Amino acid sequence: MIVGLLLAAGGFGAGIFGSLLGLGGGILIVPLLTVGFGVPFREAVGVSLVCVIVTSSAAAGVYLERHVANLRLGMLLELFTASGALIGGLVAFLLPERVLAGLFALLLAYTALTMLRRGRAAAPAGLPVADDLGTADDLGAADAAPDPAPAPFADTLGGPDYRPRRLGVGAAGSLGAGVVSALLGVGGGIVKVPLMHLAMGVPLKVATATSNLMIGVTAAASAVVYLLRGGIDPYVAGPTAVGVFAGAMVGARIASRIDVRLLRLLFVVVLAVTAVQMTLRAIG
Repeated sequence: MIVGLLLAAGGFGAGIFGSLLGLGGGILIVPLLTVGFGVPFREAVGVSLVCVIVTSSAAAGVYLERHVANLRLGMLLELFTASGALIGGLVAFLLPERVLAGLFALLLAYTALTMLRRGRAAAPAGLPVADDLGTADDLGAADAAPDPAPAPFADTLGGPDYRPRRLGVGAAGSLGAGVVSALLGVGGGIVKVPLMHLAMGVPLKVATATSNLMIGVTAAASAVVYLLRGGIDPYVAGPTAVGVFAGAMVGARIASRIDVRLLRLLFVVVLAVTAVQMTLRAIG
């Protein structure tokens, strides 16, 4: 009973954090279960994926209602992320747990340093279309029929004050995010948020809200593999998921009141601390 309450309390905190930063809470659930409760890493990943689905379900509706999330961009990138999640789910059971923990720590450290170094990379108004898409001017025919050029398509993926850049990079990164989600149980948000914010020029709050839409589908794709292979403990997943759901609802409703600079600082600090914990786990 006490353990269940502690799991629910830890899930509540992870749900708030995951909802605010679009990470699904998995970035805290995995260390919480492995370091705090002694759950094997692979089982912790399976439980984390369930919690990511819960977080996404709780927060996505709020972000859509408030028109913060970019649904078009999210669904486009999710095509690649879900594919990567299926691949990662199959690979996860072939790797030793220490290798997975080491990969988790490296990913956290790299992401924290990247966010700290580059800061906010907001896309300026009037941003040209991404280089990897080309422009209609390349056709060189003044009297040619209007070409369904990438520029209008890129416009449909943007918001009132930004336009996503480097869609090719975004697609490749989303594929990798799906693999990471299945291997490490983080829902892919830890890759998607920096990817959209730093590489594609999407504002941080829009990136976190859009990530919340995507992570549920991503986690579901890989959670099926874990469920079929017995990698999800219902006695651990149940109370943790309940806490995550409550925390995600709270986080989604207070997100608009959080200053973006504070949000970024919180992101970097928690990533750094978690990276140290998982490094210790990896070296035994």
